[in-house]
Amino acid sequence: MKGTIVVIPAFNEARTIREVITAVRRLDVDRIILVDDGSTDATATLIHALETQDGAAPRLELIRHRTNRGKGFALASGIARALACGGRRIVTIDADGQHCSGDIPRLERTAMRAPEAIVIAARTEARDAAPPLRRFANEVADFWISWACGRRIEDTQSGFRLYPAAVLARLSVRPRRNAGFAFETELLIDGVAAGAEIRSVPIMTRYLPDRRLSHYRPWQDTWSIIRLVGAKLLGRGLYPTGLLRSLDRGIGSAKDGAAALRDID
Repeated sequence: MKGTIVVIPAFNEARTIREVITAVRRLDVDRIILVDDGSTDATATLIHALETQDGAAPRLELIRHRTNRGKGFALASGIARALACGGRRIVTIDADGQHCSGDIPRLERTAMRAPEAIVIAARTEARDAAPPLRRFANEVADFWISWACGRRIEDTQSGFRLYPAAVLARLSVRPRRNAGFAFETELLIDGVAAGAEIRSVPIMTRYLPDRRLSHYRPWQDTWSIIRLVGAKLLGRGLYPTGLLRSLDRGIGSAKDGAAALRDID
């Protein structure tokens, strides 16, 4: 058993789910857990057809929510199941086709060098391809989350990540109500507080014109993230040291062993 389990949250992704699962299945991973978060289109039907394919590997497992609970709840369900299955590394990837699953081995190689690191596939290459409003919302979120983590983090809103099970085991990953995109923010902040490093692997920014609009709502979801981060900062007396560290682009492992590092391979 290699130890890598891929978790894919999905809501109304009938147009792309087959190609995403097929692409991940070409890789050397142990299991794929697909969480259908109350889809009203053919997403669940397509997943079930792939799930029952004879001899298909890696194993595909479907978790279904009867109603749409939000991305955070879907991720929490999938992560909890992956931990129960004994996964040592849990990769999360979105179902809309905007991530290249072929980058998963790059995240794994970084994780091998830093076993206690949360590895973010950071969309820093060709970032101008992203819509201006999305870039602005992501930059605002990056500022606040980097402050709360006490180090600069690139692309805090990327849903393409690798989490070590050893780090997740120290955090709360129970499904919760209204756990939208802020849930991923909470995992980063709480992960750093629990001693995790943050590493980033640069990937291409891919916004495909024929795909559906992102479920991320730039104003509402960014505000939700800011409120969560603000509450954590208030709980730490606004953490002025964290702000200074997050603004220091030159911070490195010699100054802070848990600093955010960029891996290029």
